[in-house]
Amino acid sequence: MAAKKKAAKKKSGGDLIISKARTKNAVKKCNVGGEFYEALDKVVRDLIKGAEGRAIGNKRKTLKAVDL
Repeated sequence: MAAKKKAAKKKSGGDLIISKARTKNAVKKCNVGGEFYEALDKVVRDLIKGAEGRAIGNKRKTLKAVDL
């Protein structure tokens, strides 16, 4: 059974940056569908990637709020 869980985790694209529990706690009036977490994780990764590009473009190695 443990092998099935590991295979399912690899299929889903790996580890999430976001926390499922914290995401669910932040939502007040709706349920959270399973596919929402992966979509949110993709958006967060894209934001980080863009912020990193802006920081490097400004000759910095530190991400700041203005990079978002």
